[in-house]
Amino acid sequence: MSIYADPTKTPSLESSLYHLQHDERQFFQLLTGINDDNELRDHILAVQSKAYQIYGYACILYRFRHATLRALILSRLKIARLPGYLKALKLLEQHKHPILLDIGCCFGNDTRKAVVDGWPVENVIASDLRQGFWDAGHELFKSTPASFPAAFIPGDIFESSMLDTSDSAADANQQPIRPLSSLASLTPLKHQISAIHASSFFHLFYEERQLELAKRLASLLLPERGSIIFGQHGSRPEKGFRMEAIRKDQDAAQAREPMFCHSPDSWAKLWTEDIFGPHQQVRVKVDAELQQVQRWDFEDLDAKFYVMNWSVQVL
Repeated sequence: MSIYADPTKTPSLESSLYHLQHDERQFFQLLTGINDDNELRDHILAVQSKAYQIYGYACILYRFRHATLRALILSRLKIARLPGYLKALKLLEQHKHPILLDIGCCFGNDTRKAVVDGWPVENVIASDLRQGFWDAGHELFKSTPASFPAAFIPGDIFESSMLDTSDSAADANQQPIRPLSSLASLTPLKHQISAIHASSFFHLFYEERQLELAKRLASLLLPERGSIIFGQHGSRPEKGFRMEAIRKDQDAAQAREPMFCHSPDSWAKLWTEDIFGPHQQVRVKVDAELQQVQRWDFEDLDAKFYVMNWSVQVL
């Protein structure tokens, strides 16, 4: 499955597509120190124009070209709009020094939002495929590793060098790792992370790979009441492949590349039966809500598209 756009093509930015909601504007003004709306717009667009050059994710390209999602990808605060986020924030009162992992963090918008909302930066760890995304985030928010010292680990979560799930790997009996910035992989954090945020991530993979990803994230979760994995990704009312329409400005064969989508029912079954089944010591509650979204970057404007807001919380 191809999840990348053509790296030889440079996306065209249109400032008319730029829009920030009130809370997003306040967030960027707070962290960048840029209060003038025009200057802030120019800054965000300038950094985003570099993002596609780091790695040609199709999601970056098409959020450049179309007004499908009302805000640009760099200016979204997705985590704050997820029901699971409020549950995660409660862990700050319930657990001692809880760790938050933002997997597939891209530029770190959501990582920074959690810190602004009170999560201690020394207990936050972010991860994505490439260091360049995190570096672009520092440029976007006018920060440095010193001024925003959240830990960042680049790598592929499916690789054992990033997360070793074998029985011989580090397990829950070890002492907590501090500082998190000393880590070179996620393996030492097995069964130690209280909250894991994973948005726009699972739908990049086919069904079998999504199951493996869920198992890997579950191996990181602290087995204590309230610990949570949550996020948002593409979904359908019924489990299956999404092939409803063809994107504009895209080769027909590539546009028909199917996206595997769980339904809320099959997603709940995955976690309660395949991951935390009846023979497991840990029991979880799964919340999964389907939300219809508008997609104006597809030829068929009558096609229906959905995302799923979900959380998996330890009982």
